[in-house]
Amino acid sequence: TLKKVTTAFVLGAGLGTRLRPYTQKTPKPLLPIQGKPLICHTFDRLLASGIQRLIVNTHHCPEQYTETFPAGHYRDIPITFRYEPELLETGGGLKNIEDLIDPEQPLLVHNGDILTDLPLQQLIDAHDAEKSEVTLALRTSGEPRNVMLAEDGTIQDFRQTLLPDQTGNTLYTGIGIFEPIHLDRLTAAKKESLVPIWIEMIRLNCPPRGIVIDQGIWNDIGTVDIYEKINQTDP
Repeated sequence: TLKKVTTAFVLGAGLGTRLRPYTQKTPKPLLPIQGKPLICHTFDRLLASGIQRLIVNTHHCPEQYTETFPAGHYRDIPITFRYEPELLETGGGLKNIEDLIDPEQPLLVHNGDILTDLPLQQLIDAHDAEKSEVTLALRTSGEPRNVMLAEDGTIQDFRQTLLPDQTGNTLYTGIGIFEPIHLDRLTAAKKESLVPIWIEMIRLNCPPRGIVIDQGIWNDIGTVDIYEKINQTDP
């Protein structure tokens, strides 16, 4: 049976150090892009793909999130904010919301600092078809292309860790779908990245899967140059 994906976790806790001075007093996902906060562009895409509930982790200037969304909603969709007093990185941030997610339902995880319109339904469909624990949205253009995707859809390496002689062939977009059981691999209150967890999965012969989605735009709003350039172009 098709598992519905109705909850999304948007990573909003980063410091955005490379975007200073813009991020001095504003979390990166709340920076305005073409007239509205970056995270609202993300929310729009998520809602269009059937998401009915949003979770956002916060750290830097967390009060700005409650000021931006005083009702705790976006277009009638509830948002739960989870504050991290100490930054927990991607894995720690995910584990920290374990009590907020449905243990029976896949979770869509989306970086809060990207501007993209890639078709999320393709990712949802691929995850459901393969019944995998983790499915990551990948692209064959952009940098860094440091994910090694095999022809059968399994991921064989990240960052030339296991296959130092082979460069990656895809870029991880910062968007993936995770079964709740994946959180069992994470440690509560531990600051950790997801990449070492995924590398361990490859070692254990239960690798994450990937799907290449090259349609649409994808921009990592990581530097002042990129941010200013994106804000000058028409939506």
